[in-house]
Order: sequence, then structure tokens, then C-alpha cells
Amino acid sequence: MTIRQFAALCGCSTQTLRYYDKVDLLKPVEVDSWTGYRYYEEEQALVFVKIKHLQKAGFTIEEIRPLLEADSATVCRAFDAKIEQTEARLREIRMIRASYQNEMNEIQRKISEVREKIMQSMNRYDATAEFGIDEQQYAAICGNVEELFNNLAADPPKDIEYIEFSDGEAAEEEEEYLDLLHNPDYEIVYEKHGWEYVKDFFREFDMLEDGAEYALIFQVTEDKERYNTAFGNTILGVLLARNPNKRRSLSCNMGVTTDGENHFWLLKKKR
Repeated sequence: MTIRQFAALCGCSTQTLRYYDKVDLLKPVEVDSWTGYRYYEEEQALVFVKIKHLQKAGFTIEEIRPLLEADSATVCRAFDAKIEQTEARLREIRMIRASYQNEMNEIQRKISEVREKIMQSMNRYDATAEFGIDEQQYAAICGNVEELFNNLAADPPKDIEYIEFSDGEAAEEEEEYLDLLHNPDYEIVYEKHGWEYVKDFFREFDMLEDGAEYALIFQVTEDKERYNTAFGNTILGVLLARNPNKRRSLSCNMGVTTDGENHFWLLKKKR
């Protein structure tokens, strides 16, 4: 029978039969070399039924092929195995659903803890001497930081992680960020050494290129590094305020100086 007649017998479209032919599931018994017409035998409708139900049950094409020549008992055992797999997956999904809200609550709690620590640090910090900004400017920076955390709390990312470093881990982290100075993907576009306050040289590097990715590296005395969170958020906040409407990526890393002098590098990622 023609492909149209066979499709009518099986209750499917001719496109479905052409697809089964293409993926070697159900091929016509004959293809007219002149017209290209496909012809099927009535008994092939049994193969079609097997394919249809295996597909509905979630079997892949690769899983279906070896079952086409199998007897009904073998096919039924394959259905039983698929049922077990599906039930196991359903149990897993139920467990995920049960833990979802608990994990979301835990993430929000962690965000609140981080926010509280950062805001406490920033509220204790006096940015005037270091950056030469007034209380109103600093309050705006603090407000932006708090808004960021409020947005995170409202829609927390699922993969947020907060780590408190021990002394050994902090040293390892410092070594890692200092490696940026030797990273061939970055270039040093500005550096300053032996300075007392950032406000003394900030205007020398505060204009950023639109669309560029920057990394700020500070090695500072312990009295500055003890406020590293407030220091880092302030310098980033001031830079963003000085470069409105620009697309940019900024990161700030700080460590304790080894020679008693303050050091700074501004790096830009190469394109």
C-alpha cells in the first residue's frame, strides 16, 4: 500500500512515516526508483504501534531500535524497567520539591548575614579622609550596596555561596589575585606606589573605557586593610558614580603590604 494508505491505517501523518524512515525505525518495503513513492505492507502497522507506544513511554530512538525485533515479553520487560526509572525520578523530584523552600530560606538567611556584616563595616567607616567624599556621597554609596542586597534577598541566585577565609586561605586568596599582575590577559593601565590616601591620585585613573573589564588591586597597610569591605565598596561606588551610563565590569582586591608602603594597580582585560 502507498504511504498515504499506510498512514491512514496507522492513524498518523505521512511526515511521521518519512521521519521513521529517515531514522531507520520503520522503512518502506519498497521505494519506486522512478517516482520515489514509498510502499508498505499491512503487517508493518504492528511495528508502527510498537514504535508509537515506546516513544510515548519516553524511550529514545536508540533504545527503540533493538526492541523492534523483540517479542512482546521482552518489550514488556523494557516497559517495566522504564517504569522503575520514571518512579525513581519522580521520587527524586519530590525530594527536590521538599528541600526547595528550605534551601531558598537558607540562601536568604546567608544573604542577610552578609548584608549585615557589610553594612556594619560600612557604617563604621569614615570615607572622608581616604576618598575625600562628603557624608551625602558616602550615604548614596551605602544605599546602593544595601539595595543590591535587597534585590538579592528578593530573588536570590540558587548558587550563591559565602565563605569566610581563615588566615591560611586568605593568604592563598591574596596570592591568587596578585597573579593578575602577571596574567597575559590583562594589562596594567595605571599604578601608584607610596601613597597615603586614594583621594591624592584618584583623578589620575577615574575615567574608565566604555565596555571594558577592569580589576583594581590594592596592597595597603593594616589600618586600611582592616576595613577592606568598606574600602572596596567605596572605591567601586565612586568609580561608578564618575562613569555614569557606561558598560563596565569592575572588581577590587585588597591585601596587606609587605614593605609598609601602599600600592595600587589598575588592570584592564585585553579584548
